[in-house]
Amino acid sequence: MDTIKHMLYNTPCFILDEVEFKRNVDGFRLALNHYFTNGLIGFSVKTNSFPYLLKLAKDCGCYAEVVSYSEYELALMCGFAKDKIIYNGPMKSKESFLDALEHGAIVNIETKREIEWLRLLDTNKEYQVGIRLNIDISHISPGDAKYDNDDSRFGFSAENEEFLLALKKISEISNITIKGLHIHRTSKTRSVNFYQKLVRYGAEVIDKYHLKLQYLDIGGGYFGIFANKPTYEDYCSAIAEELKRQKLEYLNIIVEPGNALTASVFEYHSSVIDTKQVGETLFVTTDGTRNDVDPLFQKSDYIKELVYHGKNQDIVAHQVITGCTCLEFDRLFELCEQQRLDVGDEIIYKNVGAYTMCLSPLFIRYIPRVYSKESGELLRQEWTAQEYIAQCKM
Repeated sequence: MDTIKHMLYNTPCFILDEVEFKRNVDGFRLALNHYFTNGLIGFSVKTNSFPYLLKLAKDCGCYAEVVSYSEYELALMCGFAKDKIIYNGPMKSKESFLDALEHGAIVNIETKREIEWLRLLDTNKEYQVGIRLNIDISHISPGDAKYDNDDSRFGFSAENEEFLLALKKISEISNITIKGLHIHRTSKTRSVNFYQKLVRYGAEVIDKYHLKLQYLDIGGGYFGIFANKPTYEDYCSAIAEELKRQKLEYLNIIVEPGNALTASVFEYHSSVIDTKQVGETLFVTTDGTRNDVDPLFQKSDYIKELVYHGKNQDIVAHQVITGCTCLEFDRLFELCEQQRLDVGDEIIYKNVGAYTMCLSPLFIRYIPRVYSKESGELLRQEWTAQEYIAQCKM
């Protein structure tokens, strides 16, 4: 993603590259269409729920993959038809759950209460649902596990009676048919090998319980856009190969990419607002914050670009680049033996579109602006105290 012309917008801000997003969607769809007769992309709303991006995903032909009643409502407000929504996760409301089923959404059962809600549907109509299978990565693919016990709290476990009991409960409701299996897990490695083992495990469960399905929802967790990592083509080829091996190539395939579509389409721009020498260290304060680009505080460095606007070319032994909050650990990265950053210089963080904007807290400084790279248009104004108190009683 090439950086747009500097200093034509107010920092801190995110910059959206619409062309890159469309390229990512088209790339994944091309791979799906090459290997599968019926494959669809469900855009992972939780990965980046920026409304303009959701509208763009809809216009690119994606479904909306939502995991709560709030995301369900947001998808509808952004223009998705109800039958173009994939409804997952435990945070469904009864009202949105029933509404989704009544209007043809793809609904994957996650909780026991959802099974009871199925009884509230019109008994004169037939309905189809999917069910989520619990995936313990340390059990099905230890080499891709993050921990020795990389289990999951989501889905019904086939390693005990939970999955079987859920099937039996659903089978008691005469107008409900299970037509899909949801097997999403993100592994530590995001390897092609993991997806083959994931499909293999799903196939074992399908065979064991004699499930007659229409679709397999493989979920997300793909690379797809990074150098020296598996491509969309690699993933689709491996999944298709395993489905054929398991004699399941007739199934419709659903993928739910988030990171693979959104990471590369956002940059975050911040400006230096102050510098202080403390001992041997030059602390460089910016108007951005680690909360915006690393809200889980897991990174020690970033794909970044330093933009120098001043004439100072002094080399500094040690610089610590910090955010604008009052947290001591709002420190983003360090520079050693590099050109000095001064007030007005910029730092541009690349590939920050996934699990950043949707997780950034309303701490000290509220939600930042978003601009379009293509047009320079302001897509979202910075939140002020006025937006913060809009739904509050005063």
